[in-house]
Amino acid sequence: MEREELEKMTRDYQNVQMQIQSLSMQKLQFNQQKEEYKDAEKELLLAKGKVYIDIGGLMIETTKDEAMEKLKEKMESTEMRHKIVTRQYEEASKKEQALRGTLTEELKKSQ
Repeated sequence: MEREELEKMTRDYQNVQMQIQSLSMQKLQFNQQKEEYKDAEKELLLAKGKVYIDIGGLMIETTKDEAMEKLKEKMESTEMRHKIVTRQYEEASKKEQALRGTLTEELKKSQ
């Protein structure tokens, strides 16, 4: 393998590593959001009396059912986004492993 190809592969490998790091952070954020929504759901189920939701920085009084519906929508959206990021993370990890293997072989050959 030529030097330029090896350098390009090394840059690709570094880019994939950065992508994996970014996706890992996103996965963590979505997991935290999911946990917050689960906690909010528990509190909402126990709620008696007035219920408020946050819309654009404003607290609006609403029904318990409507608040639960909004929360479920947020939970579903977060779950879907988490699945997408997880799939991207897995694909990037496979690519990273393949690049690492190829780079290792090429470096051994060149020594």
